[in-house]
Amino acid sequence: MRSLERPLKVIAGCTAALLAASAASSACAAEAAYPTRPVRMIVPFAPGGPTDVIARVIAQKLSEAWGQQVVVDNRAGAGGNIGMGLAAQALPDGYTILVVSSSFVVNPTLYSKIPYDPYKSFIPVTNAAASPNVFTVHPSVPAKSMQELVALVKKSPGKFSAATPGMGTTPDLGVELLKLTTQADLTRVPYGGAGPAVAAVVGNQVQIGSTALPPTTPQIQAGRLRGIAVTANKRSAALPDVPSMVEAGFKGQEADTLQGVLLPAGTPKAVVSKVHGDIARALAQPDAKERISGLGFDIIASTPDQFTAQIRTEIEKWGKVIKASGVKAD
Repeated sequence: MRSLERPLKVIAGCTAALLAASAASSACAAEAAYPTRPVRMIVPFAPGGPTDVIARVIAQKLSEAWGQQVVVDNRAGAGGNIGMGLAAQALPDGYTILVVSSSFVVNPTLYSKIPYDPYKSFIPVTNAAASPNVFTVHPSVPAKSMQELVALVKKSPGKFSAATPGMGTTPDLGVELLKLTTQADLTRVPYGGAGPAVAAVVGNQVQIGSTALPPTTPQIQAGRLRGIAVTANKRSAALPDVPSMVEAGFKGQEADTLQGVLLPAGTPKAVVSKVHGDIARALAQPDAKERISGLGFDIIASTPDQFTAQIRTEIEKWGKVIKASGVKAD
């Protein structure tokens, strides 16, 4: 009997190994073939905004690379929470991709309840692109720099207001961050989008603006607004004559609008890797770079690990600002 035990054990071991190898091979083959059908790309905002435009650029490039249609699905509402909650419930098979803005890192503190866990519901793929915000003033305001503007506001408490694109947006929270840092008595005036906020400053209804770069740049270039500082650690190529907040002497004021790509938690690593690699290659193509930079965004194409770290850092950063200022969306 003993003489038969060893061969039987060897046969059993080989069979198990073959089955495991076969299963792994089948799984790899399935993932290598991905995608085999159309992919849904959820954008939690209405069509036409920066997140939607950038998502459509990426979707088109992925459709071309994959030979499968990547369909943009706009699910606007509740500051992006509706679309993000929908994506959080999707099957983790790679056939649902989420493209978000900075609301993803702001909403966990801004809202008392959200339909996703920013750390557990998704696998970060990449921060595709980002754009700093910019502080502007109406040309009638005498301040020519951020130092002068802060001094002017502090000299006349309660006199100055800042228009922002909406409560809880990074330009809006950037004003709160500046107030917390400088103790300037500045009133935030949240509008229903960047367009109305920019128009309010151009029309001198509000003296100061804090808005995203894309809708503001043309007004600065036309001389209808004066650019004071971009909320970054370096100047923007879109506004090379406008200094950064760091140059202006205000460190720690960085605030930008990210454009991130995520997949539902549990998505196979091979699929995550493929989506990341193909998006990075898409963003490196000249026509994609030109379209996205034309919106005032810089290509980032960060790795999943880099984007994961960024999400944690920004949730903590904006969480502190929101709590200190008492801003709440509900």
